[in-house]
Amino acid sequence: MSALLQFKERYEIANVSGGPLAHPKTLSWKNSQDCCSWDGIECDENTGHVIVLDLGSSLLYGSIDNNSTIFQLAHLEKLNLGDNHFNYSQIPSRVGDLSRLTHLNLSASFFSGQVPSEIFKLTRLVYLNLCCNLDPHHDRLLLEMKAPGLRRLSQNLTSLEELLLGLVYMSSQVPNTLANLSSLRRLNIDGCDLHGVFPSAIFYLPKLRYLSVGGNEDLTGRLPNFNSSSPLEELQLFTTSFSGELPTSIGSIPASFANLSNLEYLDVGMNPFAAQSTSSLSWGEVPFWVWNGSFNSMQYLNLSHNSLTGLDRYYPINPLYMYTMDLSHNMLKGPPPEAPPSIVSYIVSNNKLTGALPPWICNLSSAITLDLSSNNLTDVLPDCLGNISESLMILNLKGNNFHGNIPEVSRRETQLMMIDLSDNKLQGNLPRSLANCKKLEFINVANNFIMDTFPSWLGSLPDLHVLILRSNKFHGVLERPKSSLSFPKLRILDLSINAFAGKLLVEFFQSLSAMKSDTGNFTYMHGDLYPSAWLMYTYYGDYDFSMTVIYKGLKQYYPKVLDVFTVIDLSNNSFEGEIPGAIGDLQGLHGLSLSNNFLTGHIPSSLGNLTVLESLDLSRNKLSGRIPQKLTKLTFLSSLNVSYNNLTGFVPRGAQFDTFTNNSFEGNLGLCGEFIPKKCRHLGYALGQPPTQYEEDLGLPIELDWKIVLMGYGSGLVIGVVIGNAFFSWKHVWIEENNRRRRWPSRRQPRRGRIS
Repeated sequence: MSALLQFKERYEIANVSGGPLAHPKTLSWKNSQDCCSWDGIECDENTGHVIVLDLGSSLLYGSIDNNSTIFQLAHLEKLNLGDNHFNYSQIPSRVGDLSRLTHLNLSASFFSGQVPSEIFKLTRLVYLNLCCNLDPHHDRLLLEMKAPGLRRLSQNLTSLEELLLGLVYMSSQVPNTLANLSSLRRLNIDGCDLHGVFPSAIFYLPKLRYLSVGGNEDLTGRLPNFNSSSPLEELQLFTTSFSGELPTSIGSIPASFANLSNLEYLDVGMNPFAAQSTSSLSWGEVPFWVWNGSFNSMQYLNLSHNSLTGLDRYYPINPLYMYTMDLSHNMLKGPPPEAPPSIVSYIVSNNKLTGALPPWICNLSSAITLDLSSNNLTDVLPDCLGNISESLMILNLKGNNFHGNIPEVSRRETQLMMIDLSDNKLQGNLPRSLANCKKLEFINVANNFIMDTFPSWLGSLPDLHVLILRSNKFHGVLERPKSSLSFPKLRILDLSINAFAGKLLVEFFQSLSAMKSDTGNFTYMHGDLYPSAWLMYTYYGDYDFSMTVIYKGLKQYYPKVLDVFTVIDLSNNSFEGEIPGAIGDLQGLHGLSLSNNFLTGHIPSSLGNLTVLESLDLSRNKLSGRIPQKLTKLTFLSSLNVSYNNLTGFVPRGAQFDTFTNNSFEGNLGLCGEFIPKKCRHLGYALGQPPTQYEEDLGLPIELDWKIVLMGYGSGLVIGVVIGNAFFSWKHVWIEENNRRRRWPSRRQPRRGRIS
């Protein structure tokens, strides 16, 4: 009890766990109760020793080291610390002292550094999970196992039944000794930077049911002939270099797969498989046996990112009884392949499908994900889409040729989280029933012909993060919000290329509370981020919400929405009046574009408060006055455009402003500066500094013509004499050099790692 209570006191309870069942187990630990009754604790009935410590998904935050009292529990047999946040600690070497361990789970808990060799002494282990220790902000692997770590592990831990090492950086070959683990049932070595030839003997392990080696781009190998006695149920080879001839194959899929009658999960996406001979069907044709109901146990089928064709040759006779079907990124033609009513995730995007949505779409009452994006589908959207929205969470029909009105969604409670209808020819209004979808997080209807006013009624949605209305026929004014809590979590707002007009109201920007912080909480369920990947893959697929925005002056495609990406784009409308200073309170903004409007007045100096701003576009308005000196404090600003306004005075110097070219400032006849064609005539201009703060704030022209300037630099005063338009001082140069060194400290290169 004492050891456990001391362990508890070292950790905060924080929102750091991703699993749906996460809860703070240690809160139930009270010294007034027998510790064997505490949540997450099991004791031996005879001795009273603690033998199980299960703190998985317990919201723990803090560091761990060899001094942890957890290592006093010498009789532990099962230890689970997975799905917490141990603040990038190294796995303590004293874990090797727990010699009775049979189960060890340290997955997804922000452990970092080298896996200690002491783990290889735990010869009783039957379950070892070090998966998914990943830094999501820098996209790098945290744990590494240098050679010959994997070989030593497989030589010592011969009783292993489950070995889960996904996203542990190894940069080594797969040792043949893994094939000696005769008890192995599950093996996951995804994304470990493995290379060389995968030992074919591993496929024949007598008890192996789950094998995943995906995300190792340089790992080569060949698939064997499977027979009906194989226990294999799940096979993942995505993003590898498996290749070669596949015996007795049809198209790219070996016919011997049909013998795997217990197969539940099949993923052969993104592989350059070749057919055995030219006598088989055309390369890449979907084999007929996929559709004839051979797999009674099939739950997940992924044939994505190949060159599969052939759906126009035949129609399914007996659709599979599966939950997830992913045929995306192929060359499939004809109508969408029929899915069983039990389908949960249906993804056939990025093909060449044609025609209208078939009537059976209306029968998908269990569907959670429906993605037919980037095809050539036509006609109007059926009204039944609104009926299936009660179960639907993800609806993606972007990039087709649908026209007509958007159907109303169910007026009852819905699960809809994401709707993307962009890049079609849809008309009419946005359906007001979207306001009933209280779980909506992502709405994108860009590039259509929708004619409506601003949907302020969407402001009541408590979890809406992304609203993209770009390039439609929206019009009218941005109304004053009915509540100060309007759009409480909105982080991406794109209203560009419409006909909005009127003034930008202070109250509108004041209501965008999520943009006032530079840290976001925009999270979705992705199968590859959780140890329980099976559940997530089955029901959602490995699905990311993508979008296109105009950012830094270019059209940028983002394959996934980052959790801290914050943008406002109101460009190419008819807004007028002044820029509200309240925008300066949105300190989470990374991008702001107000270009191509009729805005007047000064650039508010409060924009200098946007400390993480990377892109600012105020071009082609009627702005006047000076460029605020305070904008030079925006050290992340890499794209600036204030061209074609009525700005006057000097262009500020320093920090990022020294990197901008004339293109950022052209079309302002009253501007002068060192890096634009019109040079400044006065000393204050030449130094890039206004003589007084008063004149900067008011935007007044500088009339004073200095001849002698007295300036204070740090520890002393330097008197400089103006010669022509230049002012030189050895002290000035010395201080600038020292400041530059302070601003740019040397940084050690991060450890190499890769995630496929």
